[in-house]
Amino acid sequence: MKTIEESIEIEVPVSTAYNQWTQFESFPRFMDGVERVEQKDATRLHWVADVGGEKREWDAEITEQHPDQRIAWKALGQEGPNGVVTFHRLDDARTKVMVQMDYAPEGMKESVGSVVGLDSHKVKGDLESFKHFIEGRGAETGAWRGDVES
Repeated sequence: MKTIEESIEIEVPVSTAYNQWTQFESFPRFMDGVERVEQKDATRLHWVADVGGEKREWDAEITEQHPDQRIAWKALGQEGPNGVVTFHRLDDARTKVMVQMDYAPEGMKESVGSVVGLDSHKVKGDLESFKHFIEGRGAETGAWRGDVES
């Protein structure tokens, strides 16, 4: 398993960053390679993405979710990553978003990309895109503020 850890500071309140992150179906707007995310219910998601030039689909389950604090998930099966995103209030108008993901690189292309850090670079790029997306809007596109505890 490979672990990726990246973070970014964003110039929006913690509730704005968290609320936008809960809009999973908006991920293709700022995550490179993510073609579609379908929210099946409060805890289940279906992902379609281009990973190293190959189309991949997987289901994920949100295992823990606490407003303005964290969202954790696990892939159902071996196709996708497991991880957690945490939200840290820096002050009234700034938030630190931290991502930790675990995944198993598949095939030669993903293994080589992992060794040279392309996977970490991609996650960092997605966080930069999220920052530009939410700071540019100044407000979230929606919110889900429920708790999930497994």
